[in-house]
Amino acid sequence: MIETPALGSDTRDSRPRSLFRPRFPGVRPEQNGEDWERPGPTREQLRRDLIGTAVVLLLSAVALESVRGVGSMGAEDRPIWLQHLVMALMVLPLAVRRRFPVTVLLISSALFLVLGMYMPLLAVQLTFQGAYFAAIYSGVAWARNRRLLRLALVLVIAAMALWLLLSFTVSNSYESLLREVQEQENPSRGLLPPLASYAIYTFLLNAAYFGGAILFGITSWRSAHQREQLAQQSAQLEEQATELARQAVIDERLRIARELHDVVAHHIAVIGIQAGAARRVLEKKPAATAGALQTIEASSREAVAQMRSLLGVLRGGQETATDSDGGAQRHPEPGLSDLPALVAEHDAMGLRVSFHEAQDPHSVLDRIPAPLGLSIYRTVQESLANVRRHSTAGSAVVALRTGRSENGEWVEVETVDDGRPRAGSTAGSGFGLRGIRERAALHGGTAEIGPRAGGGWRVRVRFPVR
Repeated sequence: MIETPALGSDTRDSRPRSLFRPRFPGVRPEQNGEDWERPGPTREQLRRDLIGTAVVLLLSAVALESVRGVGSMGAEDRPIWLQHLVMALMVLPLAVRRRFPVTVLLISSALFLVLGMYMPLLAVQLTFQGAYFAAIYSGVAWARNRRLLRLALVLVIAAMALWLLLSFTVSNSYESLLREVQEQENPSRGLLPPLASYAIYTFLLNAAYFGGAILFGITSWRSAHQREQLAQQSAQLEEQATELARQAVIDERLRIARELHDVVAHHIAVIGIQAGAARRVLEKKPAATAGALQTIEASSREAVAQMRSLLGVLRGGQETATDSDGGAQRHPEPGLSDLPALVAEHDAMGLRVSFHEAQDPHSVLDRIPAPLGLSIYRTVQESLANVRRHSTAGSAVVALRTGRSENGEWVEVETVDDGRPRAGSTAGSGFGLRGIRERAALHGGTAEIGPRAGGGWRVRVRFPVR
């Protein structure tokens, strides 16, 4: 027989501190939940609480009549309607148990004490005990102010311990139990005296009752905390993914801008130089003028074709072999194998360019990846375009070297000329030289760009080969 669900004051002292203040090495208070406040219930949860309370009221009425039918409430002489009212008073606070968890805990505790002393037989019913269990659980699981919750639990446990102590000393509960044992014909005796046995049994029963409600509540509260942490981490990961995607778009735009600059700058430089030459010899040397115009025509077409090939990747859903507006075939990106043709092109336009390769016995040129080959090609292309635009040089030398060092294999490209800055030539935007440095940094290489001690200009870039 359950006298009353009370828990001795020793339970508070034996409760693990980590149940309410979980602490882990290296974890901040906001991470372990010490200062976390659980969000309030949603409308759907409040609606379910109302429906659940109504269902429990109905079941408690049926259960009470069933218990009375087997004679368990025979000693209760109060009116039946009053018994149902007392049961309803204990159940009704559960309708707002998640909205006002600590308030419901305190009210239910007061009702449990008062109504338990008023109708002891009703207080031991399953519905009555279950309603109070749910109130304790909800208070621990949904309280947003954990300090206030701890204070409320201390008051509740202290009150229940005092009530339990009074039941052993002032009330006649133990005397009634002892009288029932003595009236039995052959009472069985245990290892302990009746008073000690009754006290231990009552303590264990109430410890399981209160401890279970508190432990279940803490488990629910921690689960909610972990769910919110996971939701925050998920949102953070989504923000990081969005930022990475945005940065990728920016990087891709910079790459395309760099490629466009290299392509356009090279061909526009050729067109400008040939147009100037054609203007000077237009009347004196018609054949030379025609050759210059042919070069302009070829360079413009090549520039358009390369731009179409480069911008074709930006047209989603049009992965066709030809462009819809021009029919020009897309070409693969240039690489190391295209360097001789690039040198020959500039040589044909009046700039004497010599190309040299210096390879070690174990050359890595056949293992150069396509992105690195493209960067080497664009470096030479930009270097020669700068010579034609901004220098008085009549010749240039392009050298491609490979070698080994303590850090591994490398490939180096160098372009030097013997000229001086062209009079009246603008310094340009600087985007080309900046693009060379960016390409070197992209592949973990180094760039040396500047005037030579004996005159002329040098562009030397060394790339590691991984």
